[in-house]
Amino acid sequence: MTREQLFEHIQKKRSFLCVGLDTDVKKIPSHLLKNEDPVFAFNKAIIDATAPYCVAYKPNLAFYESTGVKGWIALEKTVRYLHEHYPDQFIIADAKRGDIGNTSAMYARTFFEELDIDAVTVAPYMGEDSVTPFLGYDGKWVILLALTSNKGSQDFQRLQTADGMPFFEHVLRKSQEWEKAAAPDGKAGGALMYVVGATQGQAFEEIRRIVPDHFLLVPGIGAQGGSLEEVCRYGITAQCGLIVNSSRAIIYADHTEDFARVAGEKAREVQQQMAAELKKALII
Repeated sequence: MTREQLFEHIQKKRSFLCVGLDTDVKKIPSHLLKNEDPVFAFNKAIIDATAPYCVAYKPNLAFYESTGVKGWIALEKTVRYLHEHYPDQFIIADAKRGDIGNTSAMYARTFFEELDIDAVTVAPYMGEDSVTPFLGYDGKWVILLALTSNKGSQDFQRLQTADGMPFFEHVLRKSQEWEKAAAPDGKAGGALMYVVGATQGQAFEEIRRIVPDHFLLVPGIGAQGGSLEEVCRYGITAQCGLIVNSSRAIIYADHTEDFARVAGEKAREVQQQMAAELKKALII
C-alpha cells in the first residue's frame, strides 16, 4: 500500500484507527472455544464488526506464536480473510524483529512475501544491516521502534548520548539516512514509520521536528491511558501522519456472545473522536 492510498483510506473512513488483534485464547469468550479454530473465529468476528471504523489491523505475533503451529495457522487465516474481504485495510505484523542482515532478510521474506503483509515492526538496536533488508520491498513499510509507551522505555530510549541527544533521536535521524539510501528516488518518507507511544505526550512535538512528514504508529490509547487529543495536538500532519492503535479496550470490551457488537461500538466511538480531530486539523 502506498502512502497516497493510506491517506485516501484515512479520509474515506474519517479514521486513523488501528485495531490490535492481541488475541489470547484464554481471554476470548468461552463459547468460541468449541470452534475448530477459536482464535480465528474471534478475529473474524472482531474484524467484521470493526472494519467500517478503522484503517488498519495489527496482529501481535507473540499471541499467535505462543500456541505454536495452531497460532501460525490462525494468523495466516486472519491475514487471508483480510485480503479477501477487506483489501483496503493496512495490515501490520507487530513482530519487533531485527537481527544480523541475512536473518533480517529471512524475516522480511516471511512477512512481505509469504504472508503479504503491508508493514512489520522492527527493533533498530542492532543498527543499519538489521533494518535495511526490510526496506527493499516496493509498497511495504518498516515501522521502527523509536519512543515506546512501556515503562521500561526510560531505560535506554531517553538516555543522553555524548552529544547530549537522547538515544531515540539518534534512531530517528540515522534511520532516515538508511531510508534514503534504500529508496529508488533517494528520498525519505515513503517506506518508514516510527512507533511512538501515546503516553509520551509532548515528546511528539520534538519528534515532529525531526520527522515532520513520516507516519507514526501510536499504541497506548485506551487501556494504557494515552490521550488521543494530546497525540493529535502534537503529532498530526497535513496527511494525518498517524495510525493510532487500540487493542484491549476494543477487542476485550465484552466477554459475552455479544462481544463483536460491543467491539464495533467501541471502535465507532474512537472513530468519531478521530473524525473530530481530522476536522479540527482541516484534513476532512
